[in-house]
Amino acid sequence: MRLGLALGYWGRGPSPDRLDLAREAERLGYDSVWTAEAWGSDAFTALTWIAAHTSRIRLGTAVAQMAARAPTTTAMHALTLDHLSGGRVMLGLGLSG
Repeated sequence: MRLGLALGYWGRGPSPDRLDLAREAERLGYDSVWTAEAWGSDAFTALTWIAAHTSRIRLGTAVAQMAARAPTTTAMHALTLDHLSGGRVMLGLGLSG
């Protein structure tokens, strides 16, 4: 069984415990951490922040909105983060967050 941590999206601003939760999930052996986007926060920036402070846990978008950016831009975001994180990105796409 694989466990994942769903952090969702930010409401009025980032929760100060998000990074601590992601680090603890990695320490406990969780497979993945997931961020979403809606109401002004995007999924990729939060994952980049988490990637910079972790080394193993996989990074997933749940869900990156297809209408929010061009397909090429979505691919560029995901590919850049995948390279920077050492191949840890899982791209989840959908119509809305």
